[in-house]
Amino acid sequence: MAEISFPEPRIGPEWARRRIGAFRDAVAFERFAAVYREAMDGLPEPEEQRTVDTSYGTVRVYRFGTGDGVPLVLMPGRQSCTPLWRTNLPGLVRGGRPVYAVDGLGEPGCSVQSAPMTSGADQAAWIDEMLARLELPRAHVLGVSIGGWLAVQVAVHRPERIASVIALDPANTFAPLSWKMIVVSLGSVLPGMPEGLRNRLLGWISGGIDDASEHIEGRLIASGMRDFKVRFPSPALPGADELRSLRVPVLALIAGKSIVHDAEKAAARARTLRDSAVEVWPEASHALNGEYPERLAERVHAFLDGLPEHGRQG
Repeated sequence: MAEISFPEPRIGPEWARRRIGAFRDAVAFERFAAVYREAMDGLPEPEEQRTVDTSYGTVRVYRFGTGDGVPLVLMPGRQSCTPLWRTNLPGLVRGGRPVYAVDGLGEPGCSVQSAPMTSGADQAAWIDEMLARLELPRAHVLGVSIGGWLAVQVAVHRPERIASVIALDPANTFAPLSWKMIVVSLGSVLPGMPEGLRNRLLGWISGGIDDASEHIEGRLIASGMRDFKVRFPSPALPGADELRSLRVPVLALIAGKSIVHDAEKAAARARTLRDSAVEVWPEASHALNGEYPERLAERVHAFLDGLPEHGRQG
């Protein structure tokens, strides 16, 4: 893996008063950075790493693969970043299109927030600006969990550059968060939470594995939860009018064993979209991208190749 350059991070509680995500202290940043670098070593070599400016901060983007197909842009979940896609990148880059992995703005990683984000429209704005800085006139956006919510938000508020949305068990998008997910989310970020308990809570999200720290992705998310404080509001469930406004094709893959929401209710609401393909994967947990990387890559390629505008980038 090429050398990873960390920009100057936000550190300390003073950023919380400005509603900007930050590492809790310098020790927390160094701890997270070490896990991030270790996790990035497990990824394919990127063709390029870039840091682009937006109105809400600077965004780190890694480009994998080549080709002239409409690019695929990957948005990770809460308290996560590019290494989340370790098992997915080999399959996704075989599709004949560039794949851009993004460290979410306001989340732990190499992106640095500089202004508050208080709505889905704000979140959509930085993604649209990022695509513009990357000179991508069109892109398919794939997101998991909160990343799926982000993909829907940009398609609702800034649809001009969006060719399609692929939402993997998106949180608070087609169905409300379950009480289990709320308990896990609150419990896992409490200061002083024992590391073993935090890993068990993460395991509950990921299909009941005994210890999330057995996987580098689990260690990275656990570090983000412990060491970084997110400072934007909880994502709002899109209203019926917002979902009806979507004009792009949507592939929604819902995990049957997800604790994030009621899977059948989420699937039923997703099927009300104007142009949607919706599947419930009965044996999958919320971590379906890590559980079924090859199946996911095949389904994504089949979906994209079946779109009328799947050809060359303009």
